[in-house]
Amino acid sequence: MSAPRKIAIITGTSGNLGINIAYRLCDEIPSDHRLTIIVTSRTLVKANETIKSIEKYNDEHSHRKTGFLDFDYLLLDFGDMISVATAIYKLKKDYPKLDYLFLNASQNAHDHFDYFAATKQMLSDPIGASTCPEYKMEKVGVKTKDGMGFVFQVNVFGPFYFIESLKKCLFVKSEDPRIIWVGSVMSKTKYLSFDDMQLLRTEVPYGGSKRLVDLVHLATYKELYDEYGIKQYLTHPGVFVSFSFFKFLNIFSYYIMMMMFYMARFLGSPWHNLTGWNAANAPIFVALKADIKSDRQDLKYGSASTARGHEYLKIDEIDPTGKDDVLKYLKQLKEEWDEKLKDQVTDTRRAY
Repeated sequence: MSAPRKIAIITGTSGNLGINIAYRLCDEIPSDHRLTIIVTSRTLVKANETIKSIEKYNDEHSHRKTGFLDFDYLLLDFGDMISVATAIYKLKKDYPKLDYLFLNASQNAHDHFDYFAATKQMLSDPIGASTCPEYKMEKVGVKTKDGMGFVFQVNVFGPFYFIESLKKCLFVKSEDPRIIWVGSVMSKTKYLSFDDMQLLRTEVPYGGSKRLVDLVHLATYKELYDEYGIKQYLTHPGVFVSFSFFKFLNIFSYYIMMMMFYMARFLGSPWHNLTGWNAANAPIFVALKADIKSDRQDLKYGSASTARGHEYLKIDEIDPTGKDDVLKYLKQLKEEWDEKLKDQVTDTRRAY
């Protein structure tokens, strides 16, 4: 008799949060279950590097036996709808089911830091300066080659399209399918205007996209469970050291940032997890431990840490204002792209 199998897709697997979700799956999925981790990346080189990192972690820590851990990859770019359609085609062709989908990949349109505004906010609101910084300037009006708002497509519509295309064929074949959205502590209502759904005019498209993620979850979780048995949860990782920081910070500004993070945690902020391991706490909890009878799906599960760095969960209410309008807009857009993507599938196995 073959071992029970669990199949997990982690988007953005190579990042600090994604790789730690993978590490914790290796630790916490029962060792007598076969675990398949599907790594996603925009390049084959990065996918292979990520798989090697997870294999090394397993060899040194989890010690899953041969045959109980294997890997695959998807060359997936949510900013390219042909890439999304191709990944969907491959999954339908190659897999009998999907158990876990961690929607972790996200991007912003970072432009520059306003150091005057940073100094002002650090002095007046040190916790806020390292939680919801008002000095990270983003580009306005950036579009993808598909003609949609860049941050909107990558963080919201691409993942939504992915779920909608797989829910009827693969998730329903799992005995306990779960979709985990990774939101943000920055998902403030003030960052989203409903007459700018694709976030092309806002100066904070990242925060707006994460507010849209909140609303997409609230608008869809009940239907997914009632019609397909899929348990969808919304999480956020708090504040942690992202690998993407290194593209924008020099050594001096990096250590200033770390000092701010530790100071905020010392001053009582629950959200400054710092490590990717602690940041992965909430996504892993809702994937493996949440009980739908007691762990409500209309809440946001946040990864939090004490001043000493001990992890715990912090759960918050979500403002539902506008969720139906958001869902209507996304469904209409999906219909348009279903038509555009007919016969557009390409081979994701080509080397980039």
